[in-house]
Amino acid sequence: MAKDTAVPHDIFARRESEVRSYCRSFDTVFTKAVGSEMTDREGRTYIDFLAGCSSLNYGHNDPDMKAALIEHISNDGIAHGLDMYTAEKEKFLETFEKLILEPRGMDHKVMMTGPTGTNAVESAMKLARKVTGRQNVIAFTNGFHGMTMGALAATGNAGKRAGGGMALHGVQRMPYEGSLGDVDTLAIIEQMLDNPSSGYDAPAAFLVEPVQGEGGLNAASKEWLQGIERLARKYGAKLILDDIQAGLGRTGTFFSFEEYGVQPDMIPLAKSLSGMGLPFAALLIRPEDDIWKPAEHNGTFRGNTHAFVTARVALEKFWADGKFQDEIAGKAKILKASLQEIADMIPGARLKGRGMMRGVDVGSGELAEAICGHAFKKGLIIETSGADDEVVKVLAALTIPEETFRKGLGILVEAASAALADKSNLAAE
Repeated sequence: MAKDTAVPHDIFARRESEVRSYCRSFDTVFTKAVGSEMTDREGRTYIDFLAGCSSLNYGHNDPDMKAALIEHISNDGIAHGLDMYTAEKEKFLETFEKLILEPRGMDHKVMMTGPTGTNAVESAMKLARKVTGRQNVIAFTNGFHGMTMGALAATGNAGKRAGGGMALHGVQRMPYEGSLGDVDTLAIIEQMLDNPSSGYDAPAAFLVEPVQGEGGLNAASKEWLQGIERLARKYGAKLILDDIQAGLGRTGTFFSFEEYGVQPDMIPLAKSLSGMGLPFAALLIRPEDDIWKPAEHNGTFRGNTHAFVTARVALEKFWADGKFQDEIAGKAKILKASLQEIADMIPGARLKGRGMMRGVDVGSGELAEAICGHAFKKGLIIETSGADDEVVKVLAALTIPEETFRKGLGILVEAASAALADKSNLAAE
């Protein structure tokens, strides 16, 4: 007997808010996910190149994380503890200190914020203002930092900003590297801040993504990011590097900036921090800036105890040595070669991003959407990014088996060919 999907789809249309988005691109009901594959109710399996928008860097349902979490729950471990001391938090912090902070010479404190990335960004903006006594935050063109009002003020996308429904304050925009072509944007920023009549207030912080995920995979160079750090020091501002999407191995190293010799004051983290998609966000803070009064910033879900369990396992499993990092580098080469094959098909197309955070700018949102649509029909989940959704963006799990990765990339190349054929046929009519 054929399975009836009309009723479930009807309930989504009838009761779920119109704000839903990803489901509009992937119109099926998913029931199971393992590793880098998702299965729907009809039994069809899809290769996942979205990975929870980089929330699943280690894939779906990692067996070691799952086993640890099941054991924790079965033993009546703490499920919710506000910010009380728990054994799970203790083990996570000890592991994070030993495997991440100490090897990188970092002495940052760990602030448990609310459950998502926007909470970590809000915390950073508030603390920078508190430390410096200033209000203005310098953010950048094409930046995306979250949907709550402070983080939304720092977000550039017009559509996202419009959802705020009121004026957004406290942020002034500067041009990201490459946003004005060959223009030296560092020089422009410095000139504007040096000019007492520019209208730019002395900044509390520079808030920047080393790689702009939603903004179109714009990747800052080492020289530019070091330049932003220099400007932050010159003007007495805090340097906040938003590593929510680009961090946790996505660009090849745990932090996306660690090979650049930059020393941020604050680092918002979220997405893959929990290891297996559980809500968990944190803000790393230099000790001298940790001037919060108790409960001056709080939240009911600051620190997800279940996520402490899985995050610790993720650190122990993947970051105890350099093996995982080497694997990411190998897959990044495979990804770059396949995306170049697509770029070579399309006049003016170009590769963007770095590491396993790459995509191809195909020149228009219409073509990018068509490529992703064909890919889904062929069994691949992939999305777009950029100001006009013009970038086909690959965020495959870092743990994806090479055979599965190559298969998915093959589907993507086929999808690009099909979309181009459609475009050519329409032009001929």
